[in-house]
Amino acid sequence: MSLISLFRPFFIFLSFLILTLSHPSSATTLPQVGPSQIRDGRSYVSRLLDFPSTWASKKSRKNINQWLDTHPKLLGSLRRYENEVVIRFNVSTDTHEAVLRKAIDQMLLDVWDFTDNYTDIRLEARRIRPLMGILPPSLQDNHSILIPDLARAVAATYPSNAPARTIGQSLPSYRGITPANDVPSPKRQGVDDIFFHDYQPLSVTYSWMKLLDSMFRGRGLVQMVSIGKSYEGRDIPALRVGIPPSGEKVGGSGRKDTILITGGIHAREWISTSTVNYVAWSFIRSIDEDPLITKILEHFDVVFLPILNPDGYEYTWEVDRLWRKSRQRTKMSYCPGFDIDHAFGYQWDATERQTEPCSESYGGDEPFQAIEAAQLADWMRNETRNGVKFIAYLDLHSYSQQILYPFAYSCAARPPNIENLKEVAMNLAKHMRLSNGEVYTTTSACEGAVASENSADHKASTQRTRAEAGGGSAIDYIFHEFGARYSYQIKLRDTGSYGFLLPSEHIIPTGEELYQAMKYFGDYLLGNNGHESWANSMPMEDQSEELDINAEEGDITELRRRRRRKCVECT
Repeated sequence: MSLISLFRPFFIFLSFLILTLSHPSSATTLPQVGPSQIRDGRSYVSRLLDFPSTWASKKSRKNINQWLDTHPKLLGSLRRYENEVVIRFNVSTDTHEAVLRKAIDQMLLDVWDFTDNYTDIRLEARRIRPLMGILPPSLQDNHSILIPDLARAVAATYPSNAPARTIGQSLPSYRGITPANDVPSPKRQGVDDIFFHDYQPLSVTYSWMKLLDSMFRGRGLVQMVSIGKSYEGRDIPALRVGIPPSGEKVGGSGRKDTILITGGIHAREWISTSTVNYVAWSFIRSIDEDPLITKILEHFDVVFLPILNPDGYEYTWEVDRLWRKSRQRTKMSYCPGFDIDHAFGYQWDATERQTEPCSESYGGDEPFQAIEAAQLADWMRNETRNGVKFIAYLDLHSYSQQILYPFAYSCAARPPNIENLKEVAMNLAKHMRLSNGEVYTTTSACEGAVASENSADHKASTQRTRAEAGGGSAIDYIFHEFGARYSYQIKLRDTGSYGFLLPSEHIIPTGEELYQAMKYFGDYLLGNNGHESWANSMPMEDQSEELDINAEEGDITELRRRRRRKCVECT
């Protein structure tokens, strides 16, 4: 019997204890109501918290709404969001992108996402008409509303006492940006992963990390380390996971090459934090059960940093669910916060691109003005002085299901190992797709809303105005300054149906996607080019079945066949 199996009952008990003591009951998943529906002239938030009697019979109204009832500032932000929507613009030319960027800067709009063919923007419904007035007719005719009921979508992300929904049930009829497939929704595994049944606030996350440290430090597998302090004085902890050489502890003098995985740079991207934690737990629990994980951790340490922006993350739980930046004071006291991912020192260009502190992408007036970015850089520099070599970096974000590689600051600059970066990115995407059927695309992080890196007019394409500045990014800085040859920003689920407000039912399948990708990645770094990762990820009864992972259609057909069979076995 493995060490993990022996500790499992104890871990389950302590998990229940942590969640019970630190995590109050919270707002339930809300029944679907059309955004234009009006009842008795009452305010939207009043109706939002008014549940049908069939729901109230299962749980008292006080218990169902305990999280929102005890956080009045959250109710204030809900009232603000009741009149806001998320709009997607289909952008196909450099001119469109430049015009949209000018409008974004002029109106200080919140850019949710931008890819090679669209840009998503959050704004008040009353500002839609003024926005359309400064856009060309071609853009006015190429937009759609992704989230018409933002307040309801925000409220539904807080932990729920409601019965768990399937992913299919949680998708309203007006949504459908993510292509559907016939792969059954994965089921939650059991009580030992209860931590991942909901998003968790900062205090619960830190308690959970301390629990893992106390459980596995004695064997030398896990070490909780401090990256530094945030602007408001909160600790920034991480878990270093590895199998140390005989007689040493993880992170000891015989330090190994290190992979760094970060989440929570942008506070509202909760799925990034949950995914970092899920992959950390999956690695730890698989040490005695999966030979590939054992081999990876014998050769590499993996540092899991789930929340680089703890001040902002705490603010999303206490005040404003959609807060993005840090909470540091700026030159305008009424517009606090820096975009940490535009605050690193390599090719920093914020003064040329964005000087408005009220902008969501404001990176400061000088490199490393954001305390949290400076703390991470200082910690990594100190680690390298002590013999650590960072060979890979994964920075998790949401949303759009993309894997991005350097450089973010310019399409004119190409990393010397660009072919290797592309190869690994495509294989990471493949293994994520093989996990649950979700498609992830790959591209350079420099690409804005128009993919024109390889266009004939290369000079024009590299000088174009992007929807968001690209300089000062974490993946560029760590790639260049610390020689992390494989540096990626991975944008997790989804592709716009929920955006940053991804329901908790997606936590485990999203985490499983990255976990399978990490197994491939570790195997690749070992020199096996990922050949062992898929075979080791299959159940024993499936390993004898032949799977051609180079055949696109064969991959999906095999995946669906196995999912159907497992679903039958589960029932």
